[in-house]
Amino acid sequence: MIYHVKPGQVSYGEAIGVILLDSEAPFIPGDVANATTYDFPVRFRRVPGLTVDRILKHDMTALRDVMAAGEELKKEGVRAITSDCGFMILYQDKLASELKIPVFLSSLLQLPFIQNIFPKDSKTGILTVDSNSLTDTILNKAGSERTDGLVIAGLQEKPFFSDAFIKEVGTLNFPEVEKEVVESAKDLQRSHPDLRAILLECSVLPPYGAAVQEATGLPVFDFVTMIRYMYHVVVKERRNGYM
Repeated sequence: MIYHVKPGQVSYGEAIGVILLDSEAPFIPGDVANATTYDFPVRFRRVPGLTVDRILKHDMTALRDVMAAGEELKKEGVRAITSDCGFMILYQDKLASELKIPVFLSSLLQLPFIQNIFPKDSKTGILTVDSNSLTDTILNKAGSERTDGLVIAGLQEKPFFSDAFIKEVGTLNFPEVEKEVVESAKDLQRSHPDLRAILLECSVLPPYGAAVQEATGLPVFDFVTMIRYMYHVVVKERRNGYM
């Protein structure tokens, strides 16, 4: 095997690049922004000034800075680029068009897949950081044409969740946040008996996915589901076995 240098690249082997919000929340294991979440290397790039408040207000003035982060990750050798916020779907089309490598900025991109593997008359639940910001425009950008089949629960009024991830007080009470997330999922299920799956929109929610599944018995999709899937798309493994 002969290897060749890639000009300008200083490290190798990081297939997935993650564009990060400018956030001060604790990123625990299981969170998109925690490297120990993955069993493969990832590379992170923060967008200075792109706060939670700005992204929830659908701030398109950040597009140039998000694009710059994507370009840097591509130069550093990643094979595909994601993000740590479902609302970065705002920038999906532009980055996918310009970067010429797979770009999957939002967990919401899984919605068309989810809606196509269950009966047309069933419901898909979404737990989101802020239900007021998760508009039909955002859902349409993710490719979900059947928004009437979606039921949404926002966590913006949950005190422990809000303190950690919206107000960014600097601490995270894991057991209390887990209770809030699980109760929100159970409320969705009680209100909609035809619920067939739950999508966790926010990148901080994967650590609670197992608890949500245990409480509801439903398939649970999240950011890490998508990132692991895409990693195995861009890094195929040869299989050794026998017959």
